[in-house]
Amino acid sequence: MNEPDYSAKLTVDAAPHQVFEHIRNVSAWWTDDLTGSSQKLTDEFTVHFDDIHVSTQKVVELVPDQKMVWLVTDSRLTFVEHEHEWTNTRISFELSVLGHKTQLQFTHFGLVPSNQCYNGCSKGWDYYVKGSLFKLLTEGKGTPGL
Repeated sequence: MNEPDYSAKLTVDAAPHQVFEHIRNVSAWWTDDLTGSSQKLTDEFTVHFDDIHVSTQKVVELVPDQKMVWLVTDSRLTFVEHEHEWTNTRISFELSVLGHKTQLQFTHFGLVPSNQCYNGCSKGWDYYVKGSLFKLLTEGKGTPGL
């Protein structure tokens, strides 16, 4: 039986281009402890959350104002036994227009309930996608790195 990947959906009163640009500005909503770049195809960046979570992402798909996909090329999650659970997973942002609004479908492919980190990681994504990124899109300021 296939397990569902973690996903979240947001709808905001903003143009797809604006949403896309905010997603690419990773340090404004996920963590400001970031090295590298997340702007164009093949860019790589590493996020750090103290010694709890370090992961490197590579931009492997980029369709301006529509879709961005990151491949997690390396990960270290020190709060679980299998520290590299995120390695070779994909993080996807897909945008669609709903009337005068933009819908974001966020999916972390490979982050499934049987993963040891699923509970903690899904709560983290809830905070960063449904909370911080949503605030960035609706209020102009996210809450990265908390």
